Amino acid sequence: MALDQVGVNNPGSGGSKEMSFFDHLEELRWHIIRSLLAIVVAGIVLFIFQDWLFGSVLFGPTRGDFISYRILCALSEQMGMGTGDAMCLPPPKFTIQAVGFAEPFVTSIKVSFLAGLVLAFPYVFYEIWRFISPGLLEKERRASSGAVFICSFLFLFGVFFGYFVVAPFGVRWLGGYTLPGVENQPTLSSLINYMVMFTLPTGLMFELPVVVYVLARIGLVTAAGMRKFRRYAVVLVLIVAGVLTPPDPVTQFLVGIPMYLLYEASIYIAARVEKRLKLQEASEG
Repeated sequence: MALDQVGVNNPGSGGSKEMSFFDHLEELRWHIIRSLLAIVVAGIVLFIFQDWLFGSVLFGPTRGDFISYRILCALSEQMGMGTGDAMCLPPPKFTIQAVGFAEPFVTSIKVSFLAGLVLAFPYVFYEIWRFISPGLLEKERRASSGAVFICSFLFLFGVFFGYFVVAPFGVRWLGGYTLPGVENQPTLSSLINYMVMFTLPTGLMFELPVVVYVLARIGLVTAAGMRKFRRYAVVLVLIVAGVLTPPDPVTQFLVGIPMYLLYEASIYIAARVEKRLKLQEASEG
């Protein structure tokens, strides 16, 4: 499965163009440059619209009219619990502080390009796939068709899940936690760090089925082994959910359940891969 088996410029043609090590480095350099350029362009656009980025997106979970709180209130009313139920409590009001002299400007740049990375993730992964796919065999490329769409969808879905589910509960719990004689006034940098922690790790977690698919293809993971490891996986899920979320049982539950469902889905994927490999071996044999 060496990269010099096929031509990079036309990977689907099955050509025999050979590339040296430095040719591969040059090809990789251009993929990286194009990926960085996409991130920079997305970051510049978001920096121009930073009022919307901060006011409507990043600070959204800190406001009582955020869509997640309104949905919970609507569910609470439909279930006959009333608006005073725990499901219908808005986040506490607090003032976000910028401590450093240049903190607003520096934070705007950092957030713009970090959000640009999330926005440009499908294209970045597409460039990565363009570099990797020429080294795959024809049947491997057919088996992994749609990888860019699937990986991009899972990552963005995980980010949205963290933003609309994990972040509101995290902001509500951490913002409302007080100590005697202490007023909670979070800094801008701390709020941004927690918003990143609530979203990006969940985006990476949702890539678990893809990772299991690749490992099952090369024989490092089996469905039977994952089933035997299920009881330990539950404990691991609880630990990871506790690390990624504030010490709030509701938030940990909301993160832990999808993680466990992803594990079960990965078992199903591994079983399908094993079945397909056995059919291929039988047909080739």
